Amino acid sequence: MRHFIPSWVRVPIIFFIIFGIVEYFIDSGEKPAFIEQPIIMLFLLLVLLILIAMEAIVSTIDNIVSKSLDEEAKARYMANVNAQPKLFIWTKNMYKKLLGSRPIQEEHEIILDHNYDGIRELDNSLPPWWLYSFYASIIFGAIYLLRYHVFDGQNQYQELETEYAEAKLAIEEYKKTAKDLVDINTVTVLTDLADLKAGQAIYETNCVACHKDDGGGGIGPNLADNYWILGGGIKNVFQTINEGGRDGKGMIAWKQSLKPIEIAQVASYILQFQGTTPAEPKNPEGDIWIDDNTD
Repeated sequence: MRHFIPSWVRVPIIFFIIFGIVEYFIDSGEKPAFIEQPIIMLFLLLVLLILIAMEAIVSTIDNIVSKSLDEEAKARYMANVNAQPKLFIWTKNMYKKLLGSRPIQEEHEIILDHNYDGIRELDNSLPPWWLYSFYASIIFGAIYLLRYHVFDGQNQYQELETEYAEAKLAIEEYKKTAKDLVDINTVTVLTDLADLKAGQAIYETNCVACHKDDGGGGIGPNLADNYWILGGGIKNVFQTINEGGRDGKGMIAWKQSLKPIEIAQVASYILQFQGTTPAEPKNPEGDIWIDDNTD
């Protein structure tokens, strides 16, 4: 191959093939691997230097061997070097077989008898590739006819509806275990210490000014008693934080600032105030809430 493709083409091709393999197998995030990891850059430079050195060594050896031979031996050597690769010969023979045409030396055997102003016609057979493709299309058509018109197989619209239904079920199953996709329908009280710590950090950053650090209430209502303006329990608290309080007098909607999982974390932390005794509890507001849910 090296005598069919010049080195200035061959070396970049081999280098970029290796480069592509490295990029494919090394997960480096958004940036290329050689930028994220300098060691990859050094490896690629080493590969490039090795390729250039190999080309120089092989070229030098060829020159030395060629100069050391006599004319007859040199001719045999060059004939061997320039011999067509087996893959090239196989491809060429396969092309001829698929084409199915007769060599020009044998065309006299397939010339038809009729003559039009000196123009005579060859009786060439159909190319095998065309003939076999035609047979394959007939087999495909027969299978298609039986599958969709005899045995009433699903058409593309029915298949699409089935795939939509399966995808919807898969999404619902995924939502059940994906904390980041929590919503009003799937939220539950989080009891993991890491979640409660995260909820506490969010509460101390955003909620203390209105509800105090012990949940006793100030501008906002008391979070430690059993009275709730918009309902208690994890779902109602999540919804209130997400969408905001009463129009014109309640707190803002935090869905623009907090992720769903963060709202679930802070809602779970707020429910930890239930049953505690704040230092300066605000008078009850709203209606008493009895949570029949186990979560």
